[in-house]
Amino acid sequence: MLSSLDVMIVAFYATALFALAQWVSREKPGHTKDATDYFLASKSLPWWAIGASLIAANISAEQIIGMSGSGYAIGLAIASYEWMAAITLILVGKYLLPVFLKTGIYTMPQFLEQRYDHRVKTVMASFWMGVYVFVNLTSILWLGALAINTVAGIDLTLGLILLGIFAMSYSLYGGLKAVALTDIVQVVLLVAGGLMIAAILLEQISGGAGVMAGFVTLMERVPDRFDMILAQDHPHYMSLPGVSVLIGGMWVMNVSYWGFNQYIIQRALAAKSVKEAQKGIAFAAFLKLLMPVIVVLPGIAMYALNAELATPDQAYPSAMALLPAGIKGLVFAALLAAIVSSLASMCNSISTIFTVDLLPSMVSEQWLDRHRLASGRGTALIAMMIAMMAAQPLLGNFDQAFQYIQEFTGFFTPGIVAIFLLGIFWRKTTATGALLAAVGSAVLSLAMKLLMPTLPFIDRVGLVFLLCVVIVVVWSLAKPQSQPGHIELSGVSFATTTGFNAAGIVVSCMLAFFYVTWW
Repeated sequence: MLSSLDVMIVAFYATALFALAQWVSREKPGHTKDATDYFLASKSLPWWAIGASLIAANISAEQIIGMSGSGYAIGLAIASYEWMAAITLILVGKYLLPVFLKTGIYTMPQFLEQRYDHRVKTVMASFWMGVYVFVNLTSILWLGALAINTVAGIDLTLGLILLGIFAMSYSLYGGLKAVALTDIVQVVLLVAGGLMIAAILLEQISGGAGVMAGFVTLMERVPDRFDMILAQDHPHYMSLPGVSVLIGGMWVMNVSYWGFNQYIIQRALAAKSVKEAQKGIAFAAFLKLLMPVIVVLPGIAMYALNAELATPDQAYPSAMALLPAGIKGLVFAALLAAIVSSLASMCNSISTIFTVDLLPSMVSEQWLDRHRLASGRGTALIAMMIAMMAAQPLLGNFDQAFQYIQEFTGFFTPGIVAIFLLGIFWRKTTATGALLAAVGSAVLSLAMKLLMPTLPFIDRVGLVFLLCVVIVVVWSLAKPQSQPGHIELSGVSFATTTGFNAAGIVVSCMLAFFYVTWW
């Protein structure tokens, strides 16, 4: 339970965050907030805000609690999601951001309409709306409420409501600008709180001999939790199938999430320039290298401490319960920071997609011009209410929510990646071919899950991606169509600064070191 000191710290954090959000959301005298202000922060975000906001949006309850749970159950191998994301960010910054920023888009579905047609945009926008509301929002709310229940004893339903209200209170008016600029504070608190809980757990494992001694003792005590590449006879091989994690479907999952996910890429689309966006991406990549210390190590430490847990996802909340007063309040505030930042970011992306991509086909242009901002805010509010009601029925029975989320999204990500990559880099790709890939991804994934139950889902993702590419290529060559919206890459520069190139080399070398050390 939280002490009076802890409650005061959390209350101060909540009040300060709300005040900061209102301050950064204010407009200059005479200026009225428009769609570009609300959805893309006036296209004025600096690199440090982009990088911090990317991480704050990504590291949520599903990440902290879910990956700590997987760290408890599986070990360091789950960190592949974090470390491979670092190199994926570098690739996205170099090869995808220049294309997206050149087109001047607000959303990923908008890009698909420019490249293909209205059908592809509508299908994918509808899909993303469903996933964001019923998978992402619900998982963040449920795992966040679970943490609050474990640490503070607050009823799960009440926790869901409080989290939703808090996230909406500071983001509903200001839009992406309020979310992204307050994310600076959120990330500082998240990193500081995460490092603090890791240090305290390691100190406890070492018996007071220090953090480094605790880490060495941890590796000696549970060496099986420090295998990055799982053997085929490992009980969790189906979740992380050995070497194919490095060369197979994990790449598809990462490229989809960091390159074509509105929830994430919207920050980069709001950059002042391509170079500013790339600097932000590089900053986020370095932060990603640090994340396993915050989101995986506590779970491994709790396993080493012989914590008896009802489910693995109880690992992080249980670790917080071991902290002294004051420190617990800081770490709890850090967890809240991660949760509400992700909730606010997700709602902003939902409202952007609905207002920009789906609503125009339902109402007149004149009506939309007058009510665009109100529609965006209303959409965010409704999405949050739906997620509150759906969270427990959908996620209440899962032991490791993170793994559930990855497998569910893995039904669709192969088709998404095929549609975007071929659409950008192969001008013969047709709209019908793209639609077939979108449908084929879900159908093929479901068929393989039912007919090939022993095939790990990451391997399935990689195989379905290759099949989707084949479908698109064969259909596009057999039934060629004029695609006036093809992306002209001749006007896009993929050249990057010396600093960005150096960042890519450093990230690659550090990843090589991690995998060689804990192979």
